[in-house]
Amino acid sequence: MPIESGSCASARQAKQKRKSHSLSIRRTNSSEQERAGLQRDMLEGQDSKLPSAVRNTLLELFGQIEREFENLYLENLELRREIDTLNERLAGEGQTIDGAELSKGQLKTKASHSTSQLSQKLKTTYKASTSKIVSSFKTTTSRAICQLLKEYVGHRDGIWDVSVAKTQPVVLGTASADHTALLWSIETGKCLVKYVGHVGSVNSIKFHPTEQVALTASGDQTAHIWRYIVQLPTPQPTADCNQVSGEDEVEISDKDEPDGDGEGSSDCPTVRAPLTSLKSHQGVVIAADWLVGGKQAVTASWDRTANLYDVETSELVHSLTGHDQELTHCCTHPTQRLVVTSSRDTTFRLWDFRDPSIHSVNVFQGHTDTVTSAVFTVGDNVVSGSDDRTVKVWDLKNMRSPIATIRTDSAVNRISVCVGQRIIALPHDNRQVRLFDMSGVRLARLPRSNRQEDGLLHCLVRGPPHLQPLHVWV
Repeated sequence: MPIESGSCASARQAKQKRKSHSLSIRRTNSSEQERAGLQRDMLEGQDSKLPSAVRNTLLELFGQIEREFENLYLENLELRREIDTLNERLAGEGQTIDGAELSKGQLKTKASHSTSQLSQKLKTTYKASTSKIVSSFKTTTSRAICQLLKEYVGHRDGIWDVSVAKTQPVVLGTASADHTALLWSIETGKCLVKYVGHVGSVNSIKFHPTEQVALTASGDQTAHIWRYIVQLPTPQPTADCNQVSGEDEVEISDKDEPDGDGEGSSDCPTVRAPLTSLKSHQGVVIAADWLVGGKQAVTASWDRTANLYDVETSELVHSLTGHDQELTHCCTHPTQRLVVTSSRDTTFRLWDFRDPSIHSVNVFQGHTDTVTSAVFTVGDNVVSGSDDRTVKVWDLKNMRSPIATIRTDSAVNRISVCVGQRIIALPHDNRQVRLFDMSGVRLARLPRSNRQEDGLLHCLVRGPPHLQPLHVWV
């Protein structure tokens, strides 16, 4: 009877161990899938007290868990096959090299080195796969309640900017690609004033801090300062609109859709000429804002500069140069003589005019793509948004690194910050608008219509319908 060599016996024992281990992995994986499937069946089969949205989210998460475990199981099997192939090749080499067997120490060293690499690969794959699951269970604070209050119809083209007056009477201002800026009654939705002084797209609108004066920036390479006089109409009783939404979207039926022919602004008073025209730029003026006190204004342009003007004389005080590409936005601090500009060069700059004799500038490179906007909060924070799909919150006292980073699934457009409640509103390229707090926790996704809305403005607020609107969204 032939006697089996020691090396063959050890190889057979190792193969049996691998089969046993693979079987245990298969059983473990099966038990995990059965447990997830059981939880899913319990959610689907019983009359759950959970809201349907929460139940659907849980079902989706359980399905994701099942899929992730299946992928891990298949990857595990593939790695085991590689280990088997490697061990067989090493065992074969140990028997044939120079007609002599390798020592057990040499074989063990080679095998352990190869298996350690595969083990590390398995750990990395497992971490990458499970991180997707863990991210789905991040805790959040209480959800904000958003409610649709009013629609404002009158523009004939896209709306680029929205602003609310800081003085009485409080009106809503909109800047549009139809070359006009409109002022609205927030309560009634009626157009109060139309400004038609620009010959290009109106890209932004800001109200003077103490007077009934507006500042608009335009594609005609100018910024206009113009005065308005409005008398608010008496608000009419409106039907209760209780379509409260947290994560759900508000659908508007076709029969309720207002006409988009611009008739809402045809009968309102028209302002045709500005008090002052600011004309120092050589390209599109994309944004403009008032410095604290309202005696100076700053503009940002595609000519890669920002200009600081004296409002009374219209004279250029400072030309702020340094950006390598077109500017996308500018914003002023509500209580200090500070200006922040953003650019397509992936940076934003902080300009300090608190010392009249000298102004300083700081450059911040916290993004990897166009910085679409950077805005101040009431405190000592700056919030910047970018096409790199991130929004970052910075502390003015230490701007070396952000204190919070919000990662999104789409490029971020011109952001807005609710000063009183420290809420950040993020409009995205994918037509989503989301609310976050200053620490980066998502509060809500604002409702939206299921149709295109050029020239149609929605007013959404946080809280009961009778409260003053905090934000207005295009």
